Amino acid sequence: MTPWMIISFAGGIGLFLLGMKLMTDGLKVAAGDALRDILAGWTATPLRGLSSGILITAMVQSSSAVIFATIGFVNAGLLSLIQAVGVIYGSNLGTTITSWLVALIGFKMDLQLLSLPAIALGMLLRTSGGTRRAALGEALAGFGIFFMGIDVLKDTFAGLEQQIPFDALGAHGYLSLLLFVFIGILLTVAMQSSSAALAVTLTAAASGVIPLTAAAAVVIGANVGTTSTAAFAVLGATPAAKRAALAHVLFNVVTGVVAFLALPLLLWAVHVIGQLLGPEEAPATSLAIFHTLTKLTGVLILWPVTPRLVEFLGNRFRTAEEDESRPRHLDGNVITTPGLALDALYMETLRIGAIARRAAKDALNTETAPGQRLEQDRRAVDQLVLAVGEFTNQAQHAELPKNMSELFPHLLRVTQYYSDMSERATGIAAMQARLTSISDAQLADHLARFKGAAVELLDCTDVEREGFSAAACAELLHQRLIEYQELKSHLLRAGSEGRLSIRQMVARLDEASAIRRMLEQAVKATPYLEEVRQVLRHHDGEETEQAGNEVRSEE
Repeated sequence: MTPWMIISFAGGIGLFLLGMKLMTDGLKVAAGDALRDILAGWTATPLRGLSSGILITAMVQSSSAVIFATIGFVNAGLLSLIQAVGVIYGSNLGTTITSWLVALIGFKMDLQLLSLPAIALGMLLRTSGGTRRAALGEALAGFGIFFMGIDVLKDTFAGLEQQIPFDALGAHGYLSLLLFVFIGILLTVAMQSSSAALAVTLTAAASGVIPLTAAAAVVIGANVGTTSTAAFAVLGATPAAKRAALAHVLFNVVTGVVAFLALPLLLWAVHVIGQLLGPEEAPATSLAIFHTLTKLTGVLILWPVTPRLVEFLGNRFRTAEEDESRPRHLDGNVITTPGLALDALYMETLRIGAIARRAAKDALNTETAPGQRLEQDRRAVDQLVLAVGEFTNQAQHAELPKNMSELFPHLLRVTQYYSDMSERATGIAAMQARLTSISDAQLADHLARFKGAAVELLDCTDVEREGFSAAACAELLHQRLIEYQELKSHLLRAGSEGRLSIRQMVARLDEASAIRRMLEQAVKATPYLEEVRQVLRHHDGEETEQAGNEVRSEE
């Protein structure tokens, strides 16, 4: 292989990559908000997600761009994992369109007659003004440059089959094919474009440089290599985005393994389909058929197990925040049994209360901005409150005993108190971060004692604490309110006497008021929880007595 051939080969690949970039960037801009609208509105079910993935990939001619966008949407919470998986399937299937473009146009037309006019017209549109028109012109010019790269590679590969003994490399069965798979992976990772790697492979096969079986192995490797895009996309991303990227990796790895093991069968199917399409079985067309069959096989294998795949992915990359915000007691199987449903709802509400109290204590015990745990607690409470609301709505559709019909709304009310507590805790911490320390030692000590007493009251509101009493919590709140009024008087006096600046006085008054409201929300929850606990204990006692009577009657 002469130095000029090496330069020509590198130049052809450079034209490929430049053409692909111009096409992708231009088509994305020309499509405008259509891509976002399709991803956001056309992916309600996995089947629609599959169709959307195919359509978007066909529009922008880049599965990598679609995967990036999909991961970004998952990262932002605009797509669920089940929706993203459907789009990923479709995008992988849609990337076969590039293979068909190369096979049907790249080797059946005079590429000089196609590429040069496309570049000329594209640049004319590019310079004629208008964002959409310019973007379309850029895409058209990229289309021409892409096929010019194919033309350069066709000339480079001409006669190369005599200089590189690829047939000898393929004489060792599956071990040789594994080498070609590895070459496909390297090509894709190096060029960061599976479409460019496939175009090189199709051109080499059409020129006779590598046999069809080896080229098919390179196609498998290119499909596996495209997962590197997803790996780069999730650096610093959320766990949800990492799960979407893992779905892309699993699809291509599973598809690659199956395709490699079933390579003889797939090539036989390619031969049959090629004969049906026409008497002339061109290598490029055969590879396009093989690429499509490979992706279809992956979809057919994974489609039936998609719900389990999503469940598996949902348990990966879990953070402490996500584990905390995941309901532990709300089992859909108990919704139709009022006693069990109420017990599950009560236990989950106690969990929310524990997180809200922890957040409140963290806010009272810190003088800095809201920390990571405080923010995580607030988000966990918000998510659990939503889960409790959905569970309550479903449970209330069942026929409820009279003594339980009011208890479900009671617990729903309690979760709202806890949600307000966690929100106020975050606000208090944010206020404290903006405040300067109080120089007056007596006043600072008074404020510290008030916060300590507030923590004592929060402990009192823990229903699971031994000796819990809603009446005792109410009495303790009354004492805290008296102490609040005393603190308020001290702050006002310090402000009027100049021991505290007016701005700081107002800020400290706001802080004390927020603490008071937070304590009130905590105490408001206690009588409702006490009532639910008593009903559940009575209900459990009745069930125990009934079970005992049944045992005695059997005896």
